[in-house]
Amino acid sequence: MKEWITGRNPVYECLRAGRRHFFRLWIKKGTDPKGRIREIIEITKRKSLRVQYVDGSSLFNISEHHQGVALETSRYPYSDLTTIKLRAEASREPLFVLILDQIQDVHNLGSLIRTAEIMGVHGAVVPQRRAAGITPAVVNSSSGASEHLLIVQRNISQTIDELKEIGVWVVGLDADDRAEPLENIDLRGPLALIVGSEAKGLRKLVREKCDHIAYIPMRGQIESLNAAAAGSIVLYQAAAARKKEP
Repeated sequence: MKEWITGRNPVYECLRAGRRHFFRLWIKKGTDPKGRIREIIEITKRKSLRVQYVDGSSLFNISEHHQGVALETSRYPYSDLTTIKLRAEASREPLFVLILDQIQDVHNLGSLIRTAEIMGVHGAVVPQRRAAGITPAVVNSSSGASEHLLIVQRNISQTIDELKEIGVWVVGLDADDRAEPLENIDLRGPLALIVGSEAKGLRKLVREKCDHIAYIPMRGQIESLNAAAAGSIVLYQAAAARKKEP
């Protein structure tokens, strides 16, 4: 199966990561070959990928937000938990995993993937059903970060069990009777952070398997944050805590 990735940053990161098979690259006729476009063309030369210059209407038929470029590729290459563990071992860092429990909005998913990749997460886990997968829209909203982050698609409950067996501390982001202020929880060491769905938060079984439930204290008039904003705050807190680890 093939799909089209559009947008200058997503296409550039997809080519740079090199995790997919590439079939053809379309660039809008008359596009100034500078900046990201120049970098994209340079990579295609190294990969012996032919560039085709097409009318804007051809690109518009793929996406309204093409930014003058489209790359035809194979489907997203999901990873596995073992590879994520090996990446952590290679970096000589405690395992750092983001688990997304039924995130359905592609913009929230893309934003969380982008933050996770920037904050040094070794890999992310998404469920196989009732959640957004890594589609071209998610690649676009993550600005191509999904191409660098190892992402696994598998059962969340089983994943938590496997991670706890190897000593990973599991912290869920939600609000219930168990919830503690985020700053009271030690986020150092092997860690899995779980962000729940936009509408319902963490599912009951997932919540019960967490070692801690964290909430973000708020002082303003608005009562809540969306999943992407809340998850990004926790990812930053965890990354900062891990820097202080001996």
